[in-house]
Amino acid sequence: MAADGTAGNDRTEETEGAGRTGAPPSRALAGLDAIKDGLADLYRDLHARPELSFEEHRTAAEAARRAASYGYEVTEGVGGTGVVAVLENGPGPTVLLRADMDALPVTERTGLPYASRTEGVMHACGHDMHVTCLLGALQLLADARADWSGRIVGVFQPAEEIAQGAQVMVDDGFYARFGTPDVVLGQHVAPFPAGLVGVHAGPAFAATDALRVRLFGKGAHGSRPEASIDPVVMAASTVMRLQTIVSREIAGTETAVVTVGSLQAGTKDNIIPDEAELKVNIRTYTPEVRARVLAAVERIVKGEAATAGAEKEPEITEIDAFPVLCNDAAAVERTAAAIGDVIGADRVLDPGPVTGSEDVGHFATSAERDIPLCYWLFGGADPEKVAAAQRGGTFERDIPSNHSPFFAPLVEPTLSTGVTALTTAALAWLDGARPAK
Repeated sequence: MAADGTAGNDRTEETEGAGRTGAPPSRALAGLDAIKDGLADLYRDLHARPELSFEEHRTAAEAARRAASYGYEVTEGVGGTGVVAVLENGPGPTVLLRADMDALPVTERTGLPYASRTEGVMHACGHDMHVTCLLGALQLLADARADWSGRIVGVFQPAEEIAQGAQVMVDDGFYARFGTPDVVLGQHVAPFPAGLVGVHAGPAFAATDALRVRLFGKGAHGSRPEASIDPVVMAASTVMRLQTIVSREIAGTETAVVTVGSLQAGTKDNIIPDEAELKVNIRTYTPEVRARVLAAVERIVKGEAATAGAEKEPEITEIDAFPVLCNDAAAVERTAAAIGDVIGADRVLDPGPVTGSEDVGHFATSAERDIPLCYWLFGGADPEKVAAAQRGGTFERDIPSNHSPFFAPLVEPTLSTGVTALTTAALAWLDGARPAK
């Protein structure tokens, strides 16, 4: 990617194509009302039956079955459980539409009648909504194929939550098997008012570094702490000191997030264990800030262990990592304008960069050339509840975010907005009606 966050290439056809309006969306979207109820049923079914990363067998089979019924050529098992659905429809651009499929190890607490039936697993990030919206868009685009020319590649991706699925699909010969797209498009449901779409040009989603930290002490009886090197105290001191990285080592004009999401140690109240484990999550936007934060984490972890008198140096290992997601500026302008023409320009906003992370960018950056990427958010929260929470200053408390056990997007108008946005975006990049034979 170029320094300004755009794709950094100078392909003439992309530059000239940035002003194209693409195929008109009106006739394609006319079929949405007829399929909304069926899509809502599908969404509830997927929500009730979540599957963890690389275990999305049922979800993948359902996506494959439905896409094939719309007339797509479907390939299953790409990168494990990934599904690719291709519709050839004359000469023109290749447009990649992507949805992720995996759920999270979260126990659902929404109380919904279609809540998860799988203990300890939940669609707490909305990937069930993403799959449903992509299937809806694929159906509408197939039904309206007389109105556009080109090639659609629908991608149902596994294992986004562990930052592996997109790269594994690429490594499974994605470009050689399905072609190099001219644009990569996708979306993510978010906790802002349903009916709105948000997209930001340039660095739009943060990079993530997830680390496992093992601290080694010396176990002893709880009555004799003097005989121990207590890893619990060591871990507690480390957690507190890590909080100073952002507040004291990162400039106020920069952005970084350091979160300790897990601290595990010991088995019993009167036993001082000999080991503690932390799981640390880091979010940054620039290589310079990322390097500074990672170096600070290593320094603090080792320093606290040394201060505690640890006889063995801590171990720091990577769990997973997401790259920064950079939206191509021209692709954002073109896509946002098209969506705004349909849902209203006042309903398309720029949310600024978000500190969440995404691996969809691998589909745009892993080919021999950089591919324009446009990835946007669409709202899933009750607009009245959001407005009330904002008036009361309780938005963060009252509106469940992604990964919360209470996260539950409204079925409508969330579904309709997601299907409309994805369909409209695809048509903005496809050519107009095919010439008569």
